[in-house]
Amino acid sequence: MNILLIGSGGREHALAWKMAQSPLVDVVHCAPGNPGMDEIGPCFDVAADDVDGLVKLALQIEPDLIVIGPEAPLALGLSDILRARGFDVFGPSREAAQLEASKAFSKARMTKYGVPTAAYDEFTAAAPAKAFLRKMRAPYVLKADGLAAGKGVVIAQTLEEADAEIDEMLSGKFGSASATLVIEEFMEGEEASVFVITDGEGAIYLPAAQDHKRVGGGDTGPNTGGMGAYAPAPVVSEEIMARVKCEIAAPMLKGMAKDGMPYQGVLYIGVMVTPEGPKVVEFNARFGDPECQVLMKGLTGDIVPAILVAATGGLKGAEEAFEALLDLDNFQPAATVVLAANGYPGSYEKGSVIEGVKEASALEGVTVFHAGTDVTEGGKLVAKGGRVLNVTASGSTLREAIDRAYAGVDAIDWPGGFCRRDIGWRALKP
Repeated sequence: MNILLIGSGGREHALAWKMAQSPLVDVVHCAPGNPGMDEIGPCFDVAADDVDGLVKLALQIEPDLIVIGPEAPLALGLSDILRARGFDVFGPSREAAQLEASKAFSKARMTKYGVPTAAYDEFTAAAPAKAFLRKMRAPYVLKADGLAAGKGVVIAQTLEEADAEIDEMLSGKFGSASATLVIEEFMEGEEASVFVITDGEGAIYLPAAQDHKRVGGGDTGPNTGGMGAYAPAPVVSEEIMARVKCEIAAPMLKGMAKDGMPYQGVLYIGVMVTPEGPKVVEFNARFGDPECQVLMKGLTGDIVPAILVAATGGLKGAEEAFEALLDLDNFQPAATVVLAANGYPGSYEKGSVIEGVKEASALEGVTVFHAGTDVTEGGKLVAKGGRVLNVTASGSTLREAIDRAYAGVDAIDWPGGFCRRDIGWRALKP
């Protein structure tokens, strides 16, 4: 079968790499792709949010399956348009993707379906937002309602800081994404990510992962799109996973279907493991980045059948068969370290030369996924994004996977970049 994968980041490179290993797959086409994905299959210079261009491309190459990686095209309704053209698509409808595209929509659904989450309210004006803050206790959680590239959440430690952030957000700090603001109570606990592959009825649960959002070691500094991840995450025990399935995923999927917007694709559940049990931090409508990289690296089975059945239906009652194809019982511990351009998540320089990627990829257990790279006319690999490379490794233990990932990092020669040196610290602490 032929697959069209939409996107150009490390998440999409990992998906392309994994899907290309399936005996079911002949070729993985990518749009727009990146230099790493170009080594897997043909890439087409069509942006991930160019809906008309992507429809035209799909009609041209006639793929058997279309996989949508990032959230922006989902929020634009690309999956609906492609399905209307007769294509099988892995990715939720525009209505269902509102679980990520609108924090207010998502919180309202959780309230309606009885899903545990933080108390909240939504605002479009500063005065009532600041009045609501006075009813809360520090720290204060402020979220832009719309898509903000993983940077739309601010945790303010003081009222003064929170008041200033309200003014900035509602004044356009994140453009139209923060025209509406959601304020939540702060939840104490440890965060993890659970991913559910679903056709809207049946569900397959992948091993839990843990992201590292803050730019600095020890989880300090501003939020980023993610500086590294590992899986499995010990904080999600069998008991916690059972509660996530029963108390969160099942009522969400049932409620969405009942309300006429069945969820097809991968549902990303950001979970806070609190003393009272798991509560939802957020839902996303796609694989996490960089969590996807560790999941694809750690999976020893075939991901394509699960993706295909989620796109076409028929998963309910057949979950065990597809879990067996994924070989979930033999998932290998995996870790990824993000190499980012100096200055990220603020302003950063583009065009710095990167060397040693092939040497890193030749190390045992290591795969380097491209996230924000380009190739010059002279054939040099250069940085063109904030998060540039994902050095990913698997091992017999999480310790071995992390050590291998950092060995890969050290094999790369890139003075223009940096990384966190403590990925996986929560899992490795005594």
